[in-house]
Parts: sequence; C-alpha cells; structure tokens
Amino acid sequence: MIPIKIEFMQVRDLDEVMRIEKMSFPSPWSRQMFLIDLLDNSSAYYLVARYQGKVVGYTGFWLIGDEMHIANLAVCPDLRRQKIAQRLLLAGFNLALSKGAQKSTLEVRVSNLAAQRLYEKFGFIRAGIRKGYYSDKNEDAVIMWVYQMNNPQFQERLRALEVELRKIPEDLPL
Repeated sequence: MIPIKIEFMQVRDLDEVMRIEKMSFPSPWSRQMFLIDLLDNSSAYYLVARYQGKVVGYTGFWLIGDEMHIANLAVCPDLRRQKIAQRLLLAGFNLALSKGAQKSTLEVRVSNLAAQRLYEKFGFIRAGIRKGYYSDKNEDAVIMWVYQMNNPQFQERLRALEVELRKIPEDLPL
C-alpha cells in the first residue's frame, strides 16, 4: 500500500494543481492567483495530497486573525470519493488550529451538494447565501461556518474523522 501524503504546496506543484483546478471549476483560479498566495501572502496556507509522487488534490486557506477562510479544495475528478478531500480538510483544520484559528468559513456553490455534505461532516453549518457570488453562471453561494473550533465537540469530531480515515486503505484505484 502506498500512502497518501499531505504536504505543503510548493511552486513546483502548480502545473499539477492547475490541471486539477481547470478540471474542477467552471471559473478556475489563475496560476498567478496561486503564486501570489504562495509567495506574497503570509496569511495563506496551501496543502497538496500526493499519491505516488503525483498531486491528486489540494486545499488552501487564509488565516486572518483567528478566522480560517477556506479558499479552495479540489481533487482529481477520477479520484473523488476516495476520502482525499477529507484528508486535506483534516490536515488543514489541524494546521489552522495550531496557528490559533477559532472559527472557519467558506463559500460553496448552491448546486454543489456533495461538497456541502462533506463540509457538514466537519461541522459546518449554513449561515447565509451570497447572491450571484459565482459570476460565471450567476450562481449563489452558501456561506458555511464552524463557529467554535476550540469547542470540545468539534475537537472530538476531528478525532473521530481521523480514526475513520485510519481504517480506510490509502491505496487508490489508479
């Protein structure tokens, strides 16, 4: 079994990240947007999931004060539903907590029910709607929050998800 490794994103990962980004989103971020965050934004943290040396997913968040704002999360389309996104989110939460995060927020397309279910599994709740947030299709975004990351119930949720992940083989059907 070859494990999935979660590592900090490097500039050298951007070709693979951009490939996943373009396959995953109707209005993908530009390479320049990632570069600015990686090189010039001290509030930005990006992680990649690597399998057999290849980037198969990534996530990024900004830590502003005690707030973790999840900016992006994507997995290779042919490797979705393999718990890669869950591994990335768990690593991101652990990193953010170690940096003093107390709450987390994100926006997700109203049509992306799979992502909403994943975020709910991590304890996010729906807090509102941003009308027309996604300009490519004038689609609304659901605003989701975890308000108390230092709450014992949230900490227990993360531990339970980690235990669940340890039970799942990391070998992927490539």
